[in-house]
Amino acid sequence: MRLLVVAIVGASAALVSGCSTKPADEPTVLLSMTRPTVPETAKQKCDDPVPLPDRDLTEGETASAWGRDRSALRTCEGRRAAAVEAIEPQQ
Repeated sequence: MRLLVVAIVGASAALVSGCSTKPADEPTVLLSMTRPTVPETAKQKCDDPVPLPDRDLTEGETASAWGRDRSALRTCEGRRAAAVEAIEPQQ
C-alpha cells in the first residue's frame, strides 16, 4: 500500500512539474487581415454606350466612333466589376 501511495505521489509530482506558473510571453508577431474598402466612385457603373442614330452608318462612322465607344465602355465595366468583385465578393 505504501508503495502505491509513493507511486501516486511520484506520478502526480511528475505531471504537475510540467505545468508552468510563468505567464505566457507576448506574441512577437501579430497577424491581422484587413479588408480594403471600395470608394463609392469605383462602385458606380460605367455609362452605357450612346445610342446610335436611326439610319445607316457609313463604314468610317462604324469603324471609328461606334467601335471605339463600345469597346471602351465594355472594357470599363468589365474592369470595374472585376475590381469590386475581387474586394467584395458576392455573399
